Amino acid sequence: MEKYWRRNFQIRSPQVRVIDENGKQLGVLTTRDAVNSAMNKGYDLVEVAPEAQPPVCRVMEFSKFLYERQKKEKEARKHSRHTQLKEIRFRPKTSEHDLETKQKKLLEFIEAGHKVRVVLFFRGREKEFMSEGSKKMGHLLELMQEKAKVERPPIVEGNRLVAVLMPK
Repeated sequence: MEKYWRRNFQIRSPQVRVIDENGKQLGVLTTRDAVNSAMNKGYDLVEVAPEAQPPVCRVMEFSKFLYERQKKEKEARKHSRHTQLKEIRFRPKTSEHDLETKQKKLLEFIEAGHKVRVVLFFRGREKEFMSEGSKKMGHLLELMQEKAKVERPPIVEGNRLVAVLMPK
């Protein structure tokens, strides 16, 4: 949510506590005097603490203030890390070579810092041989043990066996 800043003649309070452009307190002034003083210096009077008694206002260049604030927010977003939940799907009849390919892709996701949901899904008569599927899932999780940590062990959900891995 974007914060709304009252400035200059939008400030409703009759008196305000004023802080000048250097950070020095000027004391409590009438709003009109404070706005005129700020405008004579070529600055804006911006209400920074409207809930205080009297409200606190700062003399500043408003456009520059917004620009700096926007830059800080952008920098904070850049450094925040977004993890996604990726998914790798395979079946009990998946060949060993194809399983190695899936393992390489899984490793790429883990090294990129993403969580990975590994799904082994069963169709038709494969559902009767879930033990073979769980062996295959266990084998894959064993291979990934060095790079990834099992966040959620394999659980049967309907016709699927699902496990979630995350980077160590």
